[in-house]
Amino acid sequence: MLVSYNWLKDYVNIDDISAEDLAEKITRSGIEVEGVELLNDGIQGVVVGHVLEKEQHPNADKLNKCLVDVGDEEPVQIICGARNVDKGQKVAVAKVGAVLPGNFKIKRAKLRGEESNGMICSLQELGIGSKLVAKEFAEGIFVFPEDVEVGTDALAYLNRNDKVMELGLTPNRSDALSMLGVAYEVGAILGREVKWPETGYEANNEQASDYISVKVDAAEDNPLYVAKIVKNVKIGPAPLWMQGRLMAAGIRPHNNVVDITNYILLEYGQPLHAFDYDRLGSKEVLVRRANKEEKIITLDDAERTLTEDHLVITNGTEPIALAGVMGGANSEVQSDTTTILLESAYFNGVTVRKASKDHGLRSEASARFEKGIDPNRTREAAERAVALMAEYAGGEVVSGSVEVNTLKAEPAVVVTTVEKINSVLGTSVTAAEVKDIFTRLQFEVKEDNGSFTVTVPTRRGDITIEEDLVEEVARLYGYDNIPTTLPVSAATPGVLTPYQAKRRKVRRYLEGAGLIQNITYSLTSEERAKQFVLEDGKAIRLAMPMSEERSTLRLSLVPHLLEALQHNIARSLPANAVYEVGSVFIGSDDAILPAEKERLAGALTGLWEQHPWQGEKKAVDFFVVKGILEGMFALLGVSEEISYTRAEKDGLHPGRTAEILLNGESVGFIGQLHPEKLNELDLPETYVFELSLTDLFGANVEEIKYEAIPRFPSIGRDIALVVDRSTPAGELEAVIKETGGTLLTDVQVFDVYEGDKIDASKKSVAFALRYYHPEHTLTDEEVTKVHTKVLKAVEEKFDAVLRS
Repeated sequence: MLVSYNWLKDYVNIDDISAEDLAEKITRSGIEVEGVELLNDGIQGVVVGHVLEKEQHPNADKLNKCLVDVGDEEPVQIICGARNVDKGQKVAVAKVGAVLPGNFKIKRAKLRGEESNGMICSLQELGIGSKLVAKEFAEGIFVFPEDVEVGTDALAYLNRNDKVMELGLTPNRSDALSMLGVAYEVGAILGREVKWPETGYEANNEQASDYISVKVDAAEDNPLYVAKIVKNVKIGPAPLWMQGRLMAAGIRPHNNVVDITNYILLEYGQPLHAFDYDRLGSKEVLVRRANKEEKIITLDDAERTLTEDHLVITNGTEPIALAGVMGGANSEVQSDTTTILLESAYFNGVTVRKASKDHGLRSEASARFEKGIDPNRTREAAERAVALMAEYAGGEVVSGSVEVNTLKAEPAVVVTTVEKINSVLGTSVTAAEVKDIFTRLQFEVKEDNGSFTVTVPTRRGDITIEEDLVEEVARLYGYDNIPTTLPVSAATPGVLTPYQAKRRKVRRYLEGAGLIQNITYSLTSEERAKQFVLEDGKAIRLAMPMSEERSTLRLSLVPHLLEALQHNIARSLPANAVYEVGSVFIGSDDAILPAEKERLAGALTGLWEQHPWQGEKKAVDFFVVKGILEGMFALLGVSEEISYTRAEKDGLHPGRTAEILLNGESVGFIGQLHPEKLNELDLPETYVFELSLTDLFGANVEEIKYEAIPRFPSIGRDIALVVDRSTPAGELEAVIKETGGTLLTDVQVFDVYEGDKIDASKKSVAFALRYYHPEHTLTDEEVTKVHTKVLKAVEEKFDAVLRS
């Protein structure tokens, strides 16, 4: 919000305080003033001149020789290249010695042999941005009205001898999106009264209801609509002081009627719209939701296709405005307009924002409706506007208004106490000080033994609860006056939760093992969301996705890790072992929100080890990935509870996929991508895994117990068992461990053979067994006894035969 210091003086007495000091006070009270700009900074010596004569430059087709009265004893000759310069005009003249923006100094000069003593200026040359210059003067010099005095300061007429404060407003302070709102704020800070503008005028004997009828079919979107009629207006430029204020606020002047509506927008914070009554095409205004695929051409001459989410103002049949956003070209105020239908309304901010966003139309009006306007200013703003139209457009105001009102706008009533305020702020303010602050804010307040019942005016829609009142007291009492204290509490060192500590441990382990952490999108395509899921659930689709590739919340981390591998391989990058710790989102028909669960996933491909000196290479395979996970399980202390079982999963190789069980319950999977999937993704042989961290970290883990270094020798025995090909090595290992008892301390698979030396339906699995007793050296008899039991158990259980 750009606030003119000179304009603000109309509403509150600030003659004794500079713009810079006022900006500092406003900032300290809670609204940041981002800067104070002096509009005429660096400009000197620009006066109003009167063009007495104009003739063609004798030596240049595009230059004019002008004789200009600048208020001195003698008129001066100025060479001007502007197309619109003419005899009799009042113009802005930079005299010899003047300084223009950019430290551009005006000197006497000769242009094509003719002397020039000054410069006739355009508004752009006076530091006014091109987008703020009225279209009629955009390509030439600015022409003043006839009543300006020759030789006087031209910048004063243009309101350039002004300072503008730029307020950085937070969304809750929409009340300060108007000059009156800022005046209330300044009045509260300085303890001064706020003066409201005059709204009086003389109306004729006709009734507005004879000219127009209003009907609202969408009461929730438009609970208040006020229409007024002004006839016999004369379209022309707005008064110069009004144009100057609009430009200072960042709005381009158009004509007196449109400029008045924009002026009221800035003054009251109430958007208005002026229709050309004779171009409406009817005597009816109907406010409704747009029909599907309905069209409107807006004031920017763009045809826009509407939906049923958009609110439109119509003449009963066709749209004449997109409510709260922009008017229609078919009812635009033009130079021949004589009768004005003035609209002042309260529109639902959500509806306005929807239309504004859909059509890419962000206007001063839509911004205010979105953030919230004061519904009790809607009528008064209309009255002020027609009063100005009567004064500056020669209009004749038709008596009365046509109104539809279903709005219930009651002021909020909030109660607080001195004790509450002091306990929150740590202050010792008195009841009298609190009452004074509420009075300065112009809130109606009743006190009863330190308890305050405050009636908050509707202009302050941000105050609804007791804490809001406490904040008002804090900022006007002065944040600098609130004592600074250290919190009184027992100091405790920060510490990670057990879950966080385990997650950090897992990350460090995987990175130490050679995997690189990835962080990928939580959003994926609907097709990918269904791939590699660990737990069945409903995929949650976004209502308004940015693209189909990012339309659905993920159910697995694996698909995006595979994307990362594709990306790396396509660029010959070596990072082909990646992992991610992240959330998946599992929806259900019974819950409104999806369940968010943390998962660990990895994807590995290519060479795992490479030793060029020794000529050794090791490609990633199932057992490399399984070994990494087993090391992690050992780190977490859950190795004894983990087991593996053969599994089949879409997208994975049916013979090289295992389900990972924790205490018999599934917590994840590990496997090789199916050859078809590899071809689809153009990847080499790739292995993936995914685990539920919630389940893994939630396992009961016993404290680590350390054992002494063995004092007695152990005895090793190797066995190669021939079993059916379908027999899992893990089941063989489990039976061997169970049968071996306490003496059998370690079992490792060191070879699997399938070939022409054994039956095609069989395979040979070789195990290394180690026996040990902590208190004495084992004898061959003790080991043989246990070892025989092991062989007998696997024979009975799996029909295993020792390979000879």
